Amino acid sequence: MGAGHAHKLYRHGRSPVHRLPPHCKLAAVFCFVVVVVSTPREAVWAFGAYAVLLGAVAAVARVPAGFVLRRLVIEIPFVAFAFLMPFVVPGEQTVLFGVSVSVPGLWDAWNVLAKGTLGVAASVLLAATTELRALLLGLQRLRLPPLLVQIASFMIRYGDVITGEMRRMSIARRSRGFEARGVRHWGVLAKSAGALFIRSYERGERVHLAMVSRGYAGSMPVIDEVTASRAQWSAAAVLPCTALLICLLGWTL
Repeated sequence: MGAGHAHKLYRHGRSPVHRLPPHCKLAAVFCFVVVVVSTPREAVWAFGAYAVLLGAVAAVARVPAGFVLRRLVIEIPFVAFAFLMPFVVPGEQTVLFGVSVSVPGLWDAWNVLAKGTLGVAASVLLAATTELRALLLGLQRLRLPPLLVQIASFMIRYGDVITGEMRRMSIARRSRGFEARGVRHWGVLAKSAGALFIRSYERGERVHLAMVSRGYAGSMPVIDEVTASRAQWSAAAVLPCTALLICLLGWTL
């Protein structure tokens, strides 16, 4: 798999959550998200309970609330979409803060916002307590198709390489007095994007040839065998099982 690199989403720690095997955490987060999505939107209290569960996990993992909240910014496009729904979804109308909005649209907006936020927060906690390389090993352990694992591994490994190439090209443009200030500069940026694509493709070819020359035959060797005990599986199951109980209560109450 190759040596891992610490990502900015990862927060180093020695908590019980950090020590759980990655495939246990992946399975727990996946099941938690499925349960959250299956919860009826009218059970508002249930989503508050889910938030408390994630807060408890963050406390055990010693991940500050600010760390999680800053990384929730990624869902801003979904939040913007949710805020538009009360105005575009047809149905019974009501007045909210002096503005006429759709009641079904309000429920749809709440549904998207609550479930999306909880899913993103769970993913942030997963990334904050698990190194990227460990996540890939966990995906292997969960029998994800090897080709998908390899693609993800290469994306992680060479994403920083391509970003560095973009930075060097930007510095080269600025050193020659170029500043993108309007539409007339789009042509230069388009040519830069084309040059970046060609350089990335050529580098990919060189990397592939280097790998083949070292014995690569379409699959990456498994360096570390990740295993989990029954106690670790039980600890990871606490989150989705508690969430499932809350979901069942949400359907019955």
